[in-house]
Amino acid sequence: MTTNQNASGITSTLTDRYQTTIPEAVRHHLGLHKRDQLQYTIDETGQVTLHKTDVSEQDPALRPFLALLERDLTDHPERLESLDGLRTELPSLTHGAEFDLNAALGPDDE
Repeated sequence: MTTNQNASGITSTLTDRYQTTIPEAVRHHLGLHKRDQLQYTIDETGQVTLHKTDVSEQDPALRPFLALLERDLTDHPERLESLDGLRTELPSLTHGAEFDLNAALGPDDE
C-alpha cells in the first residue's frame, strides 16, 4: 500500500483485497485511533465522504442512557460518591492478581 500527496489531495492505493492504509494526515485530522469505526456517505452527486463514527451512533441505546445519566447527575448531585472505598476493596475483588498499571500496552491492547 502506498500513500502520496499531490496537487489534488492525499491518495492511497488499494491492495488486492480492497484494503488501504488511511494516510497519517487523514487519521490525525479525523482523530482516528485503532478499532474506530468509519462511516462512508455518498451524496447525490456521487461524492463520497468519510468520517469517524460517533460512539453514540454505534449503539442506539447509548445516547438515551448517557442522557439519563446526565439528567440524574444534574438533578441529584448528592448521590455522587467517591471511589476511595473501591481502592480498599480492589484486592479482595481481584483475588490477589497483580497488575502493573504502568506497563506498556501490547499491540492487541491498544
